[in-house]
Amino acid sequence: MERRDLLKMIAAATGMSMIGGAAFAYGKVPLQEPANDFTEADVAKLDELAETIIPQTSTPGAKEAGVGLFMAQFVTDCYSPEEQAIFREGLAALDADGDFMALTPEARKEMLIALDAEAKEQAGRVALDGQSSGQTKAHYFTMMKQLTLFSFFTSEVGATKVLRYVAVPGRYDGELPYEQGTPAWAT
Repeated sequence: MERRDLLKMIAAATGMSMIGGAAFAYGKVPLQEPANDFTEADVAKLDELAETIIPQTSTPGAKEAGVGLFMAQFVTDCYSPEEQAIFREGLAALDADGDFMALTPEARKEMLIALDAEAKEQAGRVALDGQSSGQTKAHYFTMMKQLTLFSFFTSEVGATKVLRYVAVPGRYDGELPYEQGTPAWAT
């Protein structure tokens, strides 16, 4: 199965709950050789951002999965022009208080915790106002966080080295015993 087909199936199964999911699921993703207008510096910044969200521990981190390039390609192929603008403004905003790439890992983590709180507050205001009809703009960090998780856990690294993966699942076992700390299944 091709990765693109798998991602379409995942998008359909999750109800297109991800920003940009509709364009992706309805096949508006070009089939030509992947190309995007993100620079190598942008992709490196996305890799570092993703590595801050999913750092390498006893399992691989987001950078090892090539999350930055996937994010750049997904934004190019699946986001509307308005969503792309929000994402790019957010990428530039990471440098508002200094060069994001020059920050220490701890400073990056603190910055992303603050951005996550800001994004949750924005989402909460929308819900309280009763205007959650999809017409409000998403926070750029919500987009970045969603793409980080999506791209990491659908990558080969995330599916095989972090989650449990069986290429061809076996029989159904409705009484499989659960052991504390066991990773979730990727299949």
